[in-house]
Amino acid sequence: MRRPVRPVLVVVAHGSRDPRHAATVHALVERVRSLRPGLRVETGFLDFNIPSVHGVLESLAAEGVRDVVALPLLLTRAFHAKADIPAVLRDAPPRLRIRQADVLGPSPLLLSALERRLYEAGLTPADKSSTGVVLASAGSSDPEAIAVIADIAREWWHTGWCAVRPAFASAGSPGGFPRTEDAVRELRALGCERVAVAPYVLAPGFLPDRIARGAAGADVLAEVLGAAPEVARVLLERYDTARLPLAAAVGA
Repeated sequence: MRRPVRPVLVVVAHGSRDPRHAATVHALVERVRSLRPGLRVETGFLDFNIPSVHGVLESLAAEGVRDVVALPLLLTRAFHAKADIPAVLRDAPPRLRIRQADVLGPSPLLLSALERRLYEAGLTPADKSSTGVVLASAGSSDPEAIAVIADIAREWWHTGWCAVRPAFASAGSPGGFPRTEDAVRELRALGCERVAVAPYVLAPGFLPDRIARGAAGADVLAEVLGAAPEVARVLLERYDTARLPLAAAVGA
């Protein structure tokens, strides 16, 4: 008996004028492919880069593909996950059965990826108790996203860091998060022996560059999460969860 075809995974990225963004997204997708040989993975962008999400979905429909899992390459459920992406998917060819997967965060694997980046930047596990960490994200006005970032910082602190402070790249926030540079100064005043900045972002671009500038007073600046293996594993977890209803519909 022929096995049903697995749904195609379409990774939905935001896009950026910064060429590093698309390069990082493609590197992450290649890592996902390497972890799951045989799974078809396509990439579509909401803006600035090609192919567009709509173009990818049109091409898949023209090929005769029926089932798709659309996975937002986002760390929190904010505007893009709640409005932009559903709108694009509603405009997809009607022959496609599409299920939107959850965003990547929060996940214990992402905390592991954050620590990986800090250790790659020069810290060691022995430094945790004397190091304050700024968990620096791009920023959001969405209350759900703000609450998630605060919860992640609190959870990460409980793993042994001297302190963990959430911060936004953009100035101020409804959640009361400081800018990166202000959080760095706060940790200095708290008495942490060293201060590290961990960007909670997936790819380089305008706001990650602002985080880097805000980290000028820190001792350590980690790289963005990028194509870390833990991030790729989260993508596959989200895909597997989302594909279950589609698999059930076709008897997979």
